[in-house]
Amino acid sequence: MKHCMIVDDSRVIRRVASRILEDLSFETSEAESGQMALEACRHRMPDVILLDSHMPSMSYLEFLRTLRRQANGAHPVVVFCTTENDVGHINDALGAGANEYIMKPFDRESLQSKLAEIGMA
Repeated sequence: MKHCMIVDDSRVIRRVASRILEDLSFETSEAESGQMALEACRHRMPDVILLDSHMPSMSYLEFLRTLRRQANGAHPVVVFCTTENDVGHINDALGAGANEYIMKPFDRESLQSKLAEIGMA
């Protein structure tokens, strides 16, 4: 079973994403900050990370750069989740190590489609 970590400061978003992913046969874990996610990755690297664009205490860029420097940090597929339709913002995330992006709010269909596009569904 593939493991997906949801990194978002919103508990509601984490729960909704977890339910969708569990319905798609993923094992899920959650982190409310980039720092918590990095710590969890040190113990168990997920296959997929859904990464929110706005988090407390650590930017998504800092998270991505730090993750990719960790042992096995190149392994997870990172899907950058954003509400901003700004190409520069998305390109920054992709340049820092995100593999793909999805616009929020997402639903089951759009998340499943995105995961299929990247070969994870």
